[in-house]
Amino acid sequence: MTSNVTAVSYGLKLIPAELEQLRSLLTGNGAALQAETQAGDGRYGVHTADLALPDAAAAGIAALRHAVAQHPQDGIDTAIVPTGLRTATRKFLIMDVDSTLIQQEVIELLAAYAGKREEVAAVTEAAMRGELDFAQSLHARVAVLAGLPADVVDSVRAEVRLSEGAAELVAAFKAAGHVVAVVSGGFNQILKPIAENLGLDYWIANELEIVDGALTGKVLGAVIDRAAKEKYLREWAAAEGIPLEHTIAVGDGANDLDMLSAAGIGVAFNAKPAVRAVADSAINMPYLDAVRHIAGV
Repeated sequence: MTSNVTAVSYGLKLIPAELEQLRSLLTGNGAALQAETQAGDGRYGVHTADLALPDAAAAGIAALRHAVAQHPQDGIDTAIVPTGLRTATRKFLIMDVDSTLIQQEVIELLAAYAGKREEVAAVTEAAMRGELDFAQSLHARVAVLAGLPADVVDSVRAEVRLSEGAAELVAAFKAAGHVVAVVSGGFNQILKPIAENLGLDYWIANELEIVDGALTGKVLGAVIDRAAKEKYLREWAAAEGIPLEHTIAVGDGANDLDMLSAAGIGVAFNAKPAVRAVADSAINMPYLDAVRHIAGV
C-alpha cells in the first residue's frame, strides 16, 4: 500500500521517546509506517512520517487526528495531512492577520491612543473566544477611536511586527508557485502596506472611516467577520482554479473557525482553546513558518 497520509510533528525539541510513542500510536490506529525524515533549523525540529492508512477518506483521517489529539506528546504537535494536499502542484494559503500574520491586535494598538487599551483588549479576548458576536464587538471597539487624529494610523503601522517566520512562509509559498492571501477583521489602512510588501495575491480587511483628518469611530461597509472569511477563501480559491482540498487556512480566533473548517487543512496558530479543539492541527510555538512543513512546501 502506498503512502496516502503524512504525520508532520514539530516542536522546540523533538524527544526520541515521544516520537516512539507517536509511532506506536499511529500504527496502533491502523497506519502503516512507510518512511520517516527529520529536519530543523535550530529554532524547532520537524519529524515527518509517511503513512499508508486503510481509510484515507475524511472519516479515516478525522479518526486518526482524534486519536493523536487524545494522546498528546509533551511539547510536540502533530498534523495529519492528506498526501494529496502536500503533493499538489498549486496550493492556496489563507491566513488571519492579527495575532497570526502579525504579533499584535491592531485595534488594541489604536485604542491605546484613546486611553482605552485594556478595555478594548478585554472585549477582543472575549470575541476571539467566541463569547461575543464579532461584528457587534468590532463596532463597539472602533467607537472608542472616535475623534483620534488620522495620523495615529501611521503611528500604529510603525508598531506592527510580523510574526516570526511570516515573511519566510509567504516567500516560500510564492517561490513554489502557490497562492497566498490574508483576510482580516482588522483594517485596510494598516494591512495594505504589509500586503504589498509581502507580495500577497489577495487581501481584504475592514475600512476605518476618516473624515476631516480624524477617525469617526465607524467602519465603512460590511464587517469582515467569520462568514466573510470563509466566503473569501472559497471565492479566491475558485478564481485560481484550486480545489478546497488543496487549501490551507491559518488563524487563532473564533472568527476564523468557518475558514479553518472549509479549508483542506485548518491550522490553529497559538490559538484560543475553543479553536485548538476543533482545528485539524495546531502550532503552539511562535514560528509561523511551521505551516510550510505541514503543507509540504
